This record gives sequence, structure tokens and C-alpha cells, in this order.
Amino acid sequence: MALISAVTCVAEKIPNVDEALASKTDVWGEMAMRLPDGPSYEFFRDLLPPLRYVDAPFRHYPIVLSAPDATVKARLISNGSAVNALARQNNWRGETGVPVHFSISRFEAPFGADLRRLEGPHYEKGYLPIVRTRYRHDDAVIHQEAFGSVDQRYSDHGAVFLRFTGRGKLTAHVYLSDTTLKVSNGAVRDPRGGAILWFGEGWAWEPGLHRLTTEVSADRPALLAVLTKPTTSDLPALDSSIYDAQRDECIRTWEGILRQGMQVETPEPYVNNAWRSLIIGMLELIDADRVHYSAGNQYAKMYVGEGGDTIRAMALWGRTDYARRMLVPLMDYKRDDLLIHQAGKKLQLLAHYYWLTRDASWFVEQKDRVMLQVNRLVNGREILPGKGETRNGLGLTPRESYCGDIQTPVYSLNSNANGYGGLVEMAAVMADMGDASEAERLAKSAREWKPRILDAVEKSVYKDVDPPFVPIALFGEEKPYDPLTATRLGGYWDLMAPYLLGSGLFRYDSKETTWVCRYLQEKGGLMMGMVRSHPVSSFWVRPGNNINDLYTLRYTLMLLQRDEVDRALVGFYGKLAQGLTRDTFIGAEGTCPTPLDEFGRQMYLPPNSASNAYFLWMLRYLMAQDWDMDYDGRPDTLRLMYATPKRWLADGKCVKIEHAPTAFGEVSVVMTSRLSKGEITARITAPKESPKRMLLRARVPDGWRVRSASVGGRSLPVDLSGVVDITGMIGEFEVKFGVVE
Repeated sequence: MALISAVTCVAEKIPNVDEALASKTDVWGEMAMRLPDGPSYEFFRDLLPPLRYVDAPFRHYPIVLSAPDATVKARLISNGSAVNALARQNNWRGETGVPVHFSISRFEAPFGADLRRLEGPHYEKGYLPIVRTRYRHDDAVIHQEAFGSVDQRYSDHGAVFLRFTGRGKLTAHVYLSDTTLKVSNGAVRDPRGGAILWFGEGWAWEPGLHRLTTEVSADRPALLAVLTKPTTSDLPALDSSIYDAQRDECIRTWEGILRQGMQVETPEPYVNNAWRSLIIGMLELIDADRVHYSAGNQYAKMYVGEGGDTIRAMALWGRTDYARRMLVPLMDYKRDDLLIHQAGKKLQLLAHYYWLTRDASWFVEQKDRVMLQVNRLVNGREILPGKGETRNGLGLTPRESYCGDIQTPVYSLNSNANGYGGLVEMAAVMADMGDASEAERLAKSAREWKPRILDAVEKSVYKDVDPPFVPIALFGEEKPYDPLTATRLGGYWDLMAPYLLGSGLFRYDSKETTWVCRYLQEKGGLMMGMVRSHPVSSFWVRPGNNINDLYTLRYTLMLLQRDEVDRALVGFYGKLAQGLTRDTFIGAEGTCPTPLDEFGRQMYLPPNSASNAYFLWMLRYLMAQDWDMDYDGRPDTLRLMYATPKRWLADGKCVKIEHAPTAFGEVSVVMTSRLSKGEITARITAPKESPKRMLLRARVPDGWRVRSASVGGRSLPVDLSGVVDITGMIGEFEVKFGVVE
């Protein structure tokens, strides 16, 4: 396996995967930052084989196919081998549908079994969920195309339409044991008369073997539809007109959704395909109004932190209608051992939603739900009547589980910090909505809480190690980990630390934030910019120090707020190259860096909505950052094009972000590079509300520098990093940068 493409032009030796895993620093990430123009997709892409395998008999990762927010989900196995294949394992519980497996040639070779003979999977246009594969065996060459219906007549039954072209024998095996199946009117039906397989002309049913067979030729494609939920309705004859109409409707529906909300265009087509595919993928995982973590496995349910990040991603990308209706079910979800942790996360989610939408009506409609979370935090420290003190004497919340997977009760810095952050942010929201008394009640509670938390931190930090270790479990109940991934508990600190960074307890420029970031960076906490974990061995064919990238989000945001752009870009490109499947952009909760073979690596329970959200957040924040820089709960600063890769402004390139929701209103920027003419222009549509500070940056390729900036012929000061202050400018205007080599 080639470790790296020659285009990287890196003179130093590239460590192999074992060396990278053994290092306490992110050696690949550090190398990427030393490249000309910084990290790139191409650097990370060839370091490892792509994600491919799962811990299930079907081996290859599944692709969920459904209509937007449909309840019934189908699964296409990514090598084209089956629809609705079953793992029949506890961690894949919740599977639905009758398995249909495909084989080709007179030898009945399983479709896609030999990866040397497989092409794909690929998406239509690079991002639409019409999946194409091509497989050859012996003298048979079969092209498979599959998509989920968006027509409610069929999408309510999780219908997957398939078309097979090429040449050779094709067999569709129905795996439903101890059942008599019948064929009538072009459909295979179960004993209750429910159609589970709908087929076109040319197929022959072999009842004793539960299979359909056909000969595919250039002039006779084979059409099939698998129904995840059987239907007793009459079905018309399946022919090309029905298939083509369903396919066209699928394209129109998804393209229509993608035209809504924020629009992004970068000079990298692969990045553009990724965000479009990830938006679609999140909508395929939504179950009516419920934001589910995954589908077809044990994660087909809600989680507050991860689900909240998905909802916020939808709002960040202008899909506020989806975000709004998913809030209520998530507010109602609770775990008794994590009430404070969840209340803090919920209020932070609601505050972020409010600033992006100014949807005060939702808060009026759902006042009881909001106040339930608020009062959990205000009253969560169990203040004794008339004494102004808490039962534990610390001014902190009672013990809570360390995290969702570790039920050990601890005095949790995570719960206290995020509870405090939730109160601060919601106090600012209440003030903005005109409820001054409630805002002051929340702000007062937060002011009383913060010094107690900081005092506990001061008593709990281990300063005898370098960098100092900030524990999640306070008061000596958690010792420093070195390296972090040596133990399961250390791996969970690795996952929880970014939540601490995102709580707002510590400023972005504080010593505590620096300690936490350095501990992740210097104690084995990162690989390709993504947080690592210590895996549960039973889930992994090849146990090792794995990656749980979706939990990296708040660490990456902190890097961006600290203006450590290249470190953030390591995670952006690391995720794109090695945290998502190649060309289909499917992520998981965990991935294994160590290859199973030359063709791929293992992932845990894909797909994953929060994994999608992580990349979507990053891409948005590379281009538009709305920060609360003074930590009063109200955003005050807008940075535009502040962290774009330098290559995006190479000569002749253009970068666009349009109709982007921010805390100040919609903003658009179209940035065009004409380095050969010595200029870069940025056409800006400012938000309706003026931030306290609004900054624009031109991150030019290495070897170039910005020497001037102007608006309408009026010169503006510009710093060495290409930043110009455009505070107070309104409406549409153009900034022109002068650049020189």
C-alpha cells in the first residue's frame, strides 16, 4: 500500500500506522501542517485504506436509503451484495426487512465479494443517493443501480428500486426461512399476502429455492424493487417507465432540498459533494420528528449531546424547519443519571437555535419544557432552605455518571461546566426576548455557581505533570492518563474533554483551555486531528487505539476561535479523507486506523448523524464564525472566510457561502482570486444586525501576501494575516484586496 501520494512533496519519512498510533503526538497531523499551504485532503487520503468493513456477517458497511425523515428505512450493503441483509447481533438490533442477496454468473458468485472485481459504490453526480456498483465474475459483468423511493406510496414501505444492466446470469435470493412464499402479479408475497419483492419482466421464480433468476443482456435490463415493509396493495407491472419516474422523482426531491438554506461552493468538488451528501444522509436518518443517531442498529434512537449537534447542524445550514420540529422530542428525552449534563446541553442547543433563527414563538409555545431544564440547573445544586448552602457543601451539583457509557457517579466538571454554560446562554436569550426578571434569575444563579466550579477545578488540577491535567471527575477521583488511550477511562476523558472546551466555563485564551488542548495534543489524544479512544475489544475484529471523530467537534471549534487554523484544517481534511467512506461519505461512531486488509478498515455501527454534523459544522465555521468573545452568552463577533484553506484562493479560484444563518442574520460572501492580476475581491451581503466586530480575511497561498484592502476606493487597514475590519458596513459591498508575491 502506498503511504502517500507523490503530490505531497514531503521530504521526511512518513510514519506507518503503527508508528502513528504509538506516538503521543499527532505525527501525521503535524506533518500536514508543514506542507506548502498547509493540510490537504490529498495528504490524508493515501495514508490508509478507506473505511469499508463492519462487525456483521454482511461485512461491508450498509447504506441507508429512505425518503426524507421517513419512518421505514432500507439498507443497501455497500458492495451491492444485498438489500436489508441482517447481522442478527445484539449491537445491530432493530433491523427490519426481509434480506435479498444477489449473485451473478452461472457459478452464482456473491455480488461484490471479490473487491478486485468491484467498482464502486458511487453516487449519482457524486452526492445523490442513487448508488451504482459494477461487478464482474467469469463472463458476467453486471452494473447495479439502487435508490430509495421518495414517493409516499412506496417510501412508506421502504421501497428500494434496483436496475441491473450488462450481461450474465443474475439471481436474487430471498432469505425467509420456514415460510411459503407465493408469486402473483409480478410480486413475491409472504403468507399474509404482503409483497416483499416486486419484479419486472424476464425474471423466473424458483419456489423451492426462494429465488428469482434472469439473464441480463444489453437489450434487457432487469428491474426489481425490495419492500422493507410488505404491502398488501396491488402493484402495477414494474417496467422502465415506473423505474425512470421513481428515479426522476428521487433526484428532484433531493435536489430541491439541497437548493434550500445555505449554499456553499469551494474549489474542491469533493468537498462540495461531501456537504451535499451529508445533508441528505442526515435527513435519511431522521425518523419523523425524532433525530436518531443511526438506523438499523442499537443507535436508532435519540441522544441529547449527539442529537443536539445534528439539530444545530441543520439550523446552521438553514434547514430551520427540520431543526424546529426536532427540538420537542429531544427536550422530552432524559436519562436520570445525567439530568444536569443533559439540561446544560439542551439549553445550549436552544440558545444556539434562538440566535440563528430569533424564533421566540417556539419558546413561548414550549415554555414548560424550557423551564423544566432551566430549573433543573438553577435548583440542581440542592440549596438547603434558608441556608444558602448545598447538601454536599461544595456549591456543585450532586454526583452524576461520568458519561453515558460510564455510570460511575462523580462530581463531574463536565456536568457543572455545561450546566453553568447553559444558564449563561439562556439568560442572554431571555434578556433578548424581553424577560428581564427571568434573565436576571438565571444570570444570578450562574454568577453564584461559577466561582464554586473554578474553586473545585483549582483543587483538582494536577499541576505536577506537563501539561497540567484537568480531570472530569473532580477532587482526586481521576488521575492523569499517559497516554490517554492506554486505558478505557483515559479514552473517555479524550471524548469528554472537548465538551468541557465548549462549555464556556473557560475563555478561549485561558490557561485551562490551553492545558486541555495541549493534553489532547501531547498525550496521544489525537490522530489526523480527530480524538482517539480505547475500544471495547468485542466490537472490533482488530482491536487497537481507535478514532471517535464526532466527539472532536468542540475541540475543533476552540482551535478556530483561538485562530489555530492549520490545526483545525488537520481535523477537517482528516475527517474527509479517513473519517468518512470513500465517495459515499458515511461515518460511524468509531473507526479503526489499522487496516483489516489492503482494501479497507473497520467502522462501528454506521451511518451516524452526528458524524455528518461534525463535518458540516467544520465547513461552515471555516467560512463563517459567529462567536461570543466576551462570554456573556450573546454572540458579538462575526469572522468571514477566516479559516479557509489557502489553496481555495489560488489564482482563478472562487469560494462562496450564501444565505448563511448567523447570530446576526443571513450573510453571503463570494470571494474571487485573481492573483495574476494582483487582487482578490470579496462581494459581501452583510447581516441585518451589525455585530460588535465583523472581520474578513483573505488567506492567500504561500508565497503571496496581502498588502492592501479597500471598499469603494476607500483604503482600509489590513494586518499581516490578511484580516480587514469591516465592522459597521451594511447592505451589499465589495472589499478589494491587493496582493503581491
